[in-house]
Amino acid sequence: VQLQASGGGLVQAGGSLRLSCAASVRTFSNYVMGWFRQAPGKGRDFVASISRSGGSIYYADSVKGRFTISRDNAKNTVSLQLNTLKPEDTAVYYCAARLGSSPDLRDYGVNYWGKGTLVTVSS
Repeated sequence: VQLQASGGGLVQAGGSLRLSCAASVRTFSNYVMGWFRQAPGKGRDFVASISRSGGSIYYADSVKGRFTISRDNAKNTVSLQLNTLKPEDTAVYYCAARLGSSPDLRDYGVNYWGKGTLVTVSS
């Protein structure tokens, strides 16, 4: 499984970005997908998770109401819309996948990671 994230960049506080992740996998709909992020000097934190069908979605409290995760099983992609960005959202964002049914990536860990895309929010 290969995950290729894109869409990062530099944006001013209050702005928006859309991250995308393309998965090279035979049956994308078998995978729970999500995003994590790692700010400079900190550990990797959960951001959002979406179930295999897209019917169950989970967010970190810090991004609820501002970020939206979605997936397109026909195109093997998962996206993260980032709105009302804050300087504290600055981080490398990683696409993540786990084979299985439990819809929250915080449970049972992640099987596959993408290489990450940098989001920088200036104040």
